[in-house]
Amino acid sequence: MINLSGKIALVTGSTRGIGRATAIRLAEAGARVIITGRSEDRAKEVAKEIASMTGVGALGIGLDIGIRESVEDAFEAINREVGGVDILVNNAGINRDGLFLRMKYEDWEEVLRVNLTGTFLVTQNAVKGMIKKRWGRVISLSSVVGFIGNTGQANYTTTKAGLIGFTKTLARELATRNITVNAVAPGYIETDMTTDLPEKVKEGFLSQIPMGRFGTPQEVANVVLFLASDLSAYITGEVIHVNGGLF
Repeated sequence: MINLSGKIALVTGSTRGIGRATAIRLAEAGARVIITGRSEDRAKEVAKEIASMTGVGALGIGLDIGIRESVEDAFEAINREVGGVDILVNNAGINRDGLFLRMKYEDWEEVLRVNLTGTFLVTQNAVKGMIKKRWGRVISLSSVVGFIGNTGQANYTTTKAGLIGFTKTLARELATRNITVNAVAPGYIETDMTTDLPEKVKEGFLSQIPMGRFGTPQEVANVVLFLASDLSAYITGEVIHVNGGLF
């Protein structure tokens, strides 16, 4: 059984979906989780829910990873409240879909600013404490579309592919400090987005998946939990695909 007691885990974008499921899994393993989202009230609400479910204390903090000042303020609070982060899960991200020739510069820039620059800012702040402790786990959520592409998502797929290069470089730089850096690339997962899709669109997606079903947020969270634990101590710079055979 995985035991993360005594560890502090920050999961960005953890008020719903894969982020929330991941925070729950880590808390069930004993980690004290930090829930973040653009709404501080919602983050605190989810933190209370998880603490009640798992019996492990949780902290809710407002954080917009695309704004440097917000990241700095959040880490000031984290360092003050719990003394830094042992496990970082880079889950937060946005999409602004549109065909490439019609894509607005603002939509391109915003997605890159949040998904890539935001991840850079959060990771840089988190890793400073890990280096001092000489132990850490950095896990970033990429996507299957970062490998196979997706019509109408030139900005989003670019960021998800970019996270792979980011992961592999950090893995090399931080290996001597006993910090592993890996990525998880989900396929089509049951979220608010897939639930609201028309049936014909769902059938089109499902026809591409050998397993014939969407994945669940919990199935992605299980892989993150493994990568956060000592069971994965000799794994770094890797990408684990969770897509039912799609890729």
